[in-house]
Amino acid sequence: MTKPTAPAGGVTLHGYFRSSAAYRVRIALNLKGLAWTHRGVHLLRGEQRGDAYLDLNPQGLVPALQEGEFVLTQSLAIIEYLEERHPDPPLLPRDLYERARVRQIALAIACDIHPLNNLRVLKTLEHDVGLDDAAKRAWIARWIAEGFRALEAEFARQPSSPFCVGVRPTIADCCLVPQVFNARRFDVDLSPYARVREIAQRCETLDAFQRAQPSQQPDAT
Repeated sequence: MTKPTAPAGGVTLHGYFRSSAAYRVRIALNLKGLAWTHRGVHLLRGEQRGDAYLDLNPQGLVPALQEGEFVLTQSLAIIEYLEERHPDPPLLPRDLYERARVRQIALAIACDIHPLNNLRVLKTLEHDVGLDDAAKRAWIARWIAEGFRALEAEFARQPSSPFCVGVRPTIADCCLVPQVFNARRFDVDLSPYARVREIAQRCETLDAFQRAQPSQQPDAT
């Protein structure tokens, strides 16, 4: 595998179709109306550990955003960069307190729910700890349920908001929808989380979210 490059003046997103972190960034790129190129990094085949990709992202994780020689990793850092570089349409509210709530929700998902259930953790639970598939699914369900209970209580503070915070999708919604996708993928019972389901379903009617879905990516298998 040769060192990945990005077209001059273009944006390339290196990611895996089923990666929650890459999914977040795809949504943000689409909400911003930006043109971008997908480059698949197949996590199950270990392409993220190849020398060429590690030269791009030494962590060996996805996604990585590339603009010419500029490379940025970590999904929330990428989305905040996109927000600052392309402020319209905004993914953060103007109000100081609402901006803080958006970041609070996004971080609760990206830092407290998702990392416990990502591929490298699940592989460690399988190979090093010896958990079977049923035990892994129970682990996944436990941490998603704990996180979603907290989100449900948070959303109850503003029951009239059609999205996570306010009247338009924000960075928080970019994080919520991929996490709901993961919950469905692992057959987690979502019936106790009415507001989580309602917000995710509303987002999923929007074109930017639909085009970001894993099934719509070139490397979907």
